[in-house]
Amino acid sequence: MATGDEMIKVVGERYCVPYTLELVVKKKLQSFSNSHYDVFDTTGNILLRVDGSVWNLQRRRVMTDPAGFPVITLREKGTGKLQQPISWKQEWQIHEGENLDSNNFLFRVKKSSGFHFKSNLDVFLGSRCKKGAGDFRVTGCISSLSIKVRRGNSVIAEVIHSYTWESYKGKESFKIKVYPEVDYAFIVALLVITHENENI
Repeated sequence: MATGDEMIKVVGERYCVPYTLELVVKKKLQSFSNSHYDVFDTTGNILLRVDGSVWNLQRRRVMTDPAGFPVITLREKGTGKLQQPISWKQEWQIHEGENLDSNNFLFRVKKSSGFHFKSNLDVFLGSRCKKGAGDFRVTGCISSLSIKVRRGNSVIAEVIHSYTWESYKGKESFKIKVYPEVDYAFIVALLVITHENENI
């Protein structure tokens, strides 16, 4: 469980609530090169959307609010021109809105090791050096149906992959439990990155 009542705001304070929040994320493959994520609360209200191409030279996704305004942009580092073959050293940079200034981002996500079967992503806030332990860590993997987001030894969010026959058709569903005062837009971004890394 999350530690104390300290607010963990990464994308923005408006995405932190003082109670445990349960979300449903529905992912749909719209075409061979495009997929879409919708994020709902338990009453069916849409809270966030994430769009973007799966296969292109600019591997990036844009998260928007229900009105369509950009919240953050998720971009895989090193893409945009001819990129080197996909390797285990995947790294994503997350920018506020649609700003893609390479020196200005909210956080970055890097795969911990190429020799783990699980995802094990390290998350670094801001532009600080990527040496040592990250500020957060994602453990587990989508294929094992469960991932956890940790800050130190504390779990701040959990994701369950609801795998069904529809998954073979490109329709997938996830349930997220976000602990109190934890930025749920940040957690959704980590889910999307984990899923993207596992489905290259």
